[in-house]
Amino acid sequence: QVQLVESGGGLVQAGGSLRLSCAASGRTFGSLAMGWFRQAPGKEREFVAALMWSRGSTLYADSVKGRFTISRDNAKNTVYLQMNSLIPEDTAVYYCAADFRSTVQAMRVPAGIKYWGKGTLVTVPS
Repeated sequence: QVQLVESGGGLVQAGGSLRLSCAASGRTFGSLAMGWFRQAPGKEREFVAALMWSRGSTLYADSVKGRFTISRDNAKNTVYLQMNSLIPEDTAVYYCAADFRSTVQAMRVPAGIKYWGKGTLVTVPS
C-alpha cells in the first residue's frame, strides 16, 4: 500500500510559479513510479509528469515541458512539481499518483494506476 498526500495548490497569476508537494508513505521502494496528473473542469484527467523513484528518470507532457520540473526528496519521501511560467490553461485539480511500474513511460496512462492522492487545486486566472 502507498498513501499519497498533496499540498501546495492555490491561486497564482499568469507567469507566476507554484510548487506542489506529494508526501508518500507505505511501500516507497523498489520499482515505484510517481507522477502528476491534472483534470480541468469538463475535461479528462491528463498526464503531466512522472519519475521513477529509484532511478530518477523523468517524463513530461509536451504541454509542460520546459516549464514544469518533477523531482524527489528521498529523505522526505516526497515528490515535487515545480511549475513556472504558469498560464490559464494550467488551471486544474492536480493529482499525485503512484504505482509499481518498470518504466516511467508506463505512467502516462491514468487508467490502471493504483494509488492516487485526493488532489489539489491550481488556479491561474486569465
